[in-house]
Amino acid sequence: MGLDGRLRAVVGLAQAMAAAAAPRDSVRAAARAARLALDGSFAAISAWERERGRLRVLVNEGGLRPGEAEFPEDESYPVHDFPEITEFLHELWAGGGGPHAWVEHARGGRPGRRGEALRRRGRGTCVVAPIVLSGRAWGELYVARDDGLADFDGDDAEFAGVLAAVIAAGLAQNDRLEEARRLAFTDPLTGLANRRAVDMRLDEALEAHRRDGTVVSLVVCDLNGLKRVNDTLGHAAGDRLLERFGSVLSLCGAMLPGALAARLGGDEFCLVSVGPPADDVVRAGEELCRRAGGLELGEGVACGVASTGDPIGPVQSSRRLFRLADAAQYKAKAARSGGPVVAGRDTAVVRLADAAAREEPGERRRFRGRA
Repeated sequence: MGLDGRLRAVVGLAQAMAAAAAPRDSVRAAARAARLALDGSFAAISAWERERGRLRVLVNEGGLRPGEAEFPEDESYPVHDFPEITEFLHELWAGGGGPHAWVEHARGGRPGRRGEALRRRGRGTCVVAPIVLSGRAWGELYVARDDGLADFDGDDAEFAGVLAAVIAAGLAQNDRLEEARRLAFTDPLTGLANRRAVDMRLDEALEAHRRDGTVVSLVVCDLNGLKRVNDTLGHAAGDRLLERFGSVLSLCGAMLPGALAARLGGDEFCLVSVGPPADDVVRAGEELCRRAGGLELGEGVACGVASTGDPIGPVQSSRRLFRLADAAQYKAKAARSGGPVVAGRDTAVVRLADAAAREEPGERRRFRGRA
């Protein structure tokens, strides 16, 4: 492959990673593009897990041998079997150089087990290029050719280093996108999900409910005493109260497999449960009220529950589920209830929610001032 071909290969690799729909697809696209660019038979991308002292294979691409899977569940190798990932690279960088790729052969090579692995799998030569993020070795790109094909040479190693640098840039971009997505669906103070995440989860859950009857439940909580804490102790103390209640909500949400704990805004929080029966959701609500009552600065929580597992009538949209949970929460607050009020088990709640819907059919209703 000439210079123009290699330039096209570099551009193609970057474009393939950028076009991938998910991080796993991006890594697979990178391995495939690198294999083709180096005219290899097989390629793999591995991550160096420092805390476990191992190289973990993320993807295998190309001609797979027995025991090799495209996306292995747990294919990993102790770093001490491949000391060059730490010792060899460190020696190079300590001298002021940058990361360098190198070539190994089945018939010999550097200390370690690369040559043995090549022979065992019927491959004759490989090129290994470190993938470096933020100045630290993140992992490696490995491209091999089957036994009988031409050996990799120094030019191939240099090109592999370029490809690894492009892969590193793509991985860094993926990390930034993932962080942006996380921030878009996360409340910055508590670390819980935000309202946008709740709306998405409810829309998906109610589609499942309409399709196969999956039970969908919503617990809406209003944290009592936040204004008093803000006015008397300051907003920093109020933020601590919100954070502590967020932790309690997360803990109680863990009682319901797959539940989403969220802060809707201000002193409002919620749990979205998909699958568990209504009784389990009510028990989680009871535990939430009990634990919230023990928070040092707060005054407990008003908690309302609405579940399609209770007699609440048809639920065609998240707005109706929110109205029902809001109405139940309003009754809990007005009665200073020590536990959750449950729509459907308290028939007045359904009447209150339906009356609000008739008055303001397109809006969520907070029921302030209603009898």
